[in-house]
Amino acid sequence: MKRLIGLGWMLGAAVAAFAAPLPYDPSADAHAALEHGIAQARSDGKYLLVVFGANWCEDCRALDKAMHGTSAPLIESRFVVVKIDVGNFNRNLDLAQRYGNPIGKGIPAAVVVAPADQVLYSTRGGELADARRMGEKGIYQFLSGVLSQYPSRPGGTQ
Repeated sequence: MKRLIGLGWMLGAAVAAFAAPLPYDPSADAHAALEHGIAQARSDGKYLLVVFGANWCEDCRALDKAMHGTSAPLIESRFVVVKIDVGNFNRNLDLAQRYGNPIGKGIPAAVVVAPADQVLYSTRGGELADARRMGEKGIYQFLSGVLSQYPSRPGGTQ
């Protein structure tokens, strides 16, 4: 009986893991989400973090998990986050081009944008394309390094 209960618990945990919401909404209006994010960043005095990815991409899901884990307080204190679904590199490519094509060497890709919609940093070299192997600690260190280049608030001092 204990084995049956244990098996049921493990099966339930596995189903819950697969039932977790996916990070990218393919039906979202990415243009509207981006404009809303820019406006919110301006009003909140934060930077905009635009993350390009897709639900099929394991590295994209690993980055999203890290962004909601160890890195969450860091990100929430400094950024308004907008996630843009690129599908199979066939969706929202005009937005990737708007920010210098950060997806050219893989996804996930991230762009740090000033509230005036000016690119401050972009992962044009595929820096996050191996997020699974980076792990939460590596992703946190990467994001901390990027953030160390900018004042805590746009227009402020470090």
